[in-house]
Amino acid sequence: MKVGDRVRVRTSVIVYHHPEYRNRPFDLKGMEGELKAVIRDWNGRPISANFPFQVQFDNRFRAHLQADELEVVEPANSEETAGTAA
Repeated sequence: MKVGDRVRVRTSVIVYHHPEYRNRPFDLKGMEGELKAVIRDWNGRPISANFPFQVQFDNRFRAHLQADELEVVEPANSEETAGTAA
């Protein structure tokens, strides 16, 4: 997975910080969003983040997830390769 990929949450992940369901359990399973960042370092120092994949679901909601909770729906450069193959 790389930044810009369209991803889907494939396992049940309960969060409590969704703007429309604040402080109530909300299951992300099946939701799609864009991979915005993969956290590997902090201030130039390598780190091992527990939830390194930052996914933006809509303008107001994003979450940090693990690799085994996500699946790639559409790679980031699929439009570029489709245009050059034609």
